Amino acid sequence: MIKLSIIIPVFNAEKTLRRCLDSVLQQKDDELEIVVINDGSKDSSDKIIKEYKEKNPQTISYYKKQNTGVADTRNYGIKKAKGQYIMFLDSDDYIDAHLYSIVKQYMKKNIELIKFKLQRIDENGNILEKVDGPIFETTTGEEGFKNLYALDVLLDSPCIYIIKKEIFMRNKLLFNVGTEHEDFGLIPFVIVFAKTMISIDFYGYEYVQSNGSITRNNNYGKTKKKAYDALKQYDEALVKIEKHNINKKTADYLKTYYTNAILLKTETLENKDQKQYIKEIKKRKMLKNIRPNNIRQVLRKIILLLSIKQYLKLRKKVK
Repeated sequence: MIKLSIIIPVFNAEKTLRRCLDSVLQQKDDELEIVVINDGSKDSSDKIIKEYKEKNPQTISYYKKQNTGVADTRNYGIKKAKGQYIMFLDSDDYIDAHLYSIVKQYMKKNIELIKFKLQRIDENGNILEKVDGPIFETTTGEEGFKNLYALDVLLDSPCIYIIKKEIFMRNKLLFNVGTEHEDFGLIPFVIVFAKTMISIDFYGYEYVQSNGSITRNNNYGKTKKKAYDALKQYDEALVKIEKHNINKKTADYLKTYYTNAILLKTETLENKDQKQYIKEIKKRKMLKNIRPNNIRQVLRKIILLLSIKQYLKLRKKVK
């Protein structure tokens, strides 16, 4: 029985692909499937994948398609995956040698969502940053989201979760194709819809900081699209909340999470675009989602209601 399918979208990844595949193969477990999807690569990625597939025919499932982007490719991988659980791995990155042996114990307990940690490294494997986040024992996904939403800066990264495939199936969840930062609209709901969840203190994902990756290249046009796509995903999140009849407390946490993240995206925009973006935030009356819990937060909300720009300046000074 295949327990875990690791989905790896590949687009022109000839420089990093061997390292990525080797990191999964070293897990050495018959219950593991590597789902490699070649998303229209023009380099030698196809040749490398075929070489690995020939040597590991029982472990590697290889699919090739026209280029449609990482969101659509991940959706394709979800449909093709044979495992009870799914993990997403970018071809630029790799995983710790002990990841599967660590998470396997929780999969055996049928925990639907297993969260671990990520560290940023350079191309030589030197650790640049260990990204911290809350850890907790088995709880519901709703309680898990409550623990994470205000404290975990990587909450919406799909690469730090082992996800039971059933969560996608029973809730008809997919990545939003054609949007920047497609994880933003999906992963919070994956968490909330999990019947059981655990967050462990293990750094299992190696995120490689490089200038060559398509997912890490940045330009202002992309930054602007990412900001406006976040607004679109907020609008869609409100629809999902209603459609799935999510309880009020959890719905409030979701709205607060999306609002805070969108407010931060205001900082990434140039002056003219920033003014227009603030108008969009106000048009949606998103500031009502910020619910202060103490006097300091009440004061910050008053400033926020008076001026989003002043609020962001104050936030920078506090940092």
